[in-house]
Amino acid sequence: MNRQGEITHQLGEFVEAIELIDIHNNQPIKTELAAPQLPIASIYQALCLGVKDYTRKNGFPGALLGLSGGVDSALTLAIAVDALGADKIKAVMMPSQYTASISLEDANEMAELLGVELLECSIQPLFDQFLLNIESDFQIPSDSTASNTMTENLQARIRGTLLMALSNHSGSIVLTTGNKSEIAVGYCTLYGDMAGGFAVLKDVSKTLVYALCEYRNQISRVIPERIIQRAPSAELRPNQTDQDSLPPYEILDAIIEAYVGNNYSPEEIIALNYNEADVQKVIHLIHRNEYKRRQSPPGVRITHCDFGTAWHYPITSSYKIWST
Repeated sequence: MNRQGEITHQLGEFVEAIELIDIHNNQPIKTELAAPQLPIASIYQALCLGVKDYTRKNGFPGALLGLSGGVDSALTLAIAVDALGADKIKAVMMPSQYTASISLEDANEMAELLGVELLECSIQPLFDQFLLNIESDFQIPSDSTASNTMTENLQARIRGTLLMALSNHSGSIVLTTGNKSEIAVGYCTLYGDMAGGFAVLKDVSKTLVYALCEYRNQISRVIPERIIQRAPSAELRPNQTDQDSLPPYEILDAIIEAYVGNNYSPEEIIALNYNEADVQKVIHLIHRNEYKRRQSPPGVRITHCDFGTAWHYPITSSYKIWST
């Protein structure tokens, strides 16, 4: 900037650059500035830079991640490839009996589009063996393990174990694929899909995930359209969708942003015409899952209030916002 406070030079955001600046009479000579970059482009470049710096400066030879055929892992893979190069990335598809055929098709198509090696390992034999042992050793009837939290989390933890085994073998870092919305309300599995060394989307809401996917495809098509368009699902039980357990993401993200980002009270959020039951549920889940967030890997911060450094809430507290 010059002494009048005018910007004379503006280099690219979140990229390394060198420019010669002419100084005349102790003033930088003003040049023609490039058009300002869209915020979505800045966010995408920030995420790429975060992955690149964390991986390379900590000495990891590459990165690997679980590719599910869903939108979060798709965006994470695109960022990882843009940050490190396709030759430094391995994706792993770990289907179970609940994995839809279109998830396999979309994951394979995306790996081909990006030129990434895709490994496939079914977790079904391991999952069946776990259930058999649980039933025999702990006397838990098989009908009680058919569709509940234990069996859902067990699948995620098997996948996390396999990824960490590959990490130990290759030295590559595991990139987790969970987003800020899921981490906020605990829609993630400790030691499962949270297992890894770096959380790329830790400060990226689900609605922003979709916007970033659309932005990346405008540069070049790397994410199959069906991944973006289909209803999000963890695919841990038959016909499961995220909205079985959560409000629609546009509502969920707005409540999270109001409470965590803007420090609004529950009453202020409800006054914004959000359903009281939704507000109560979301805030309760945010508080209840603090212990999970404390055990999550570090990630890129792109907002003024992320869960890694800016949000502070006690793990243990008897305080209740609602008396019920």
